[in-house]
Amino acid sequence: MKALCRDCLWTGDGPTARRCPSCGSPRLVAHDELFDLCMAHMDCDAFYASVEKRDRPELRDLPVIVGGGVRGVVTTCCYMARVYGVRSAMPMFKALAACPQAVVIKPDFAKYKAQSKIIMGLLAELTPLVQPLSLDEAWMDLAGTERLHGAPPAVTLARAQAAIEAQTGLTVSIGLAPNKFLAKIASDLDKPRGFSVIGAAEAKGFLAPRPVGLLPGVGPAMVKTLEAAGLRTIGDLARQDQKFLASRFGAHGLRLFDLAHGRDTRPVDPDQVRKGISAETTFNSDLSDYGALEDRLAPLCDRVARQARSAGVTGQIATLKLKTTDFRLLTRRRALAEPTQTAKTLFAAARELLRREADGRTFRLIGVGLGELSPAAQGGGDLFGGDEQRILAEEQTADAIRARFGPQALTTGRALRLKPSDRD
Repeated sequence: MKALCRDCLWTGDGPTARRCPSCGSPRLVAHDELFDLCMAHMDCDAFYASVEKRDRPELRDLPVIVGGGVRGVVTTCCYMARVYGVRSAMPMFKALAACPQAVVIKPDFAKYKAQSKIIMGLLAELTPLVQPLSLDEAWMDLAGTERLHGAPPAVTLARAQAAIEAQTGLTVSIGLAPNKFLAKIASDLDKPRGFSVIGAAEAKGFLAPRPVGLLPGVGPAMVKTLEAAGLRTIGDLARQDQKFLASRFGAHGLRLFDLAHGRDTRPVDPDQVRKGISAETTFNSDLSDYGALEDRLAPLCDRVARQARSAGVTGQIATLKLKTTDFRLLTRRRALAEPTQTAKTLFAAARELLRREADGRTFRLIGVGLGELSPAAQGGGDLFGGDEQRILAEEQTADAIRARFGPQALTTGRALRLKPSDRD
């Protein structure tokens, strides 16, 4: 069995003792396939909460929740809060009931994006094949980099893990495996500051006892469907006949069969475009008035459009999301006449969708999204072009002003009508 010390980077055959024979560290990684694998997944540890704790040392020994107000949801939380049962996406009132002593902090996405940029930059020094999934996680393919870095991928990843912690004060966990699916699972096995390996030889046996909900693309509804068919574990899926799965679930059934056997042929694609961009807000008090709902919708459209311009993408589908007071979720979509990355066009489409739904019902949440993304045309907006190009030029100018003088340098009359706690 091959082994690696993550502190002194000693490599060799796996020692019988639990400590590194060179430096005495217990942070050993040992696996038969350790130096043969090159697909990795990096996941920051409780990213937003860790950034806040780093910047506010007085929070170090306190449970921290990053999220919305009393009626919002948990964006993320530190590991101390998780001990009390707090989880991401949990309603805030439930989180505070479970951990009333928690410190709640409103998300500061500009700060998190800045830290993400540093971390992703360090990953890009390892290999050009880096595919971010979000601000705090990414896949990497380090095949062929051994000669460049003078070490197998496992050693290169251990160095990068230490470099990220030294340069940002944040910790990450690494998963190393033969493919993307297994690497992502591995990165979650030993958090925080973990480094876990799942090899090809053990993959099927490792997966067999685990629930089908662990598989990508298997949400709560699909879990119920699979369980109704007697398929509760990944091993149950692996033992099924492919023809049965194909006839029952189509192409998705064949995909699940491959995953259940630990097979995943997806490459790391650094140019993969995000599927969508969205933003939402939970109200402090329920709303039913169309005008009040429209006022909350406008800044969300602005936020989504700014993200689209920053990412250099346009979207063809506008999506409106509403949640009723009894937690029923309504989603409405509309195809746009042409792809957009402007708040004005997105708002016009989303407002029409809202008008159809604002029939006196009371809502607790509103959200908006831009889907079917594609790379934006080069050249930017043209003040003398069509309406869409003119609007784009105006909003790009506003972006430049905010970038130079701060986000509050420009605002709208609609935004001024809102209470400070309700503004974007």
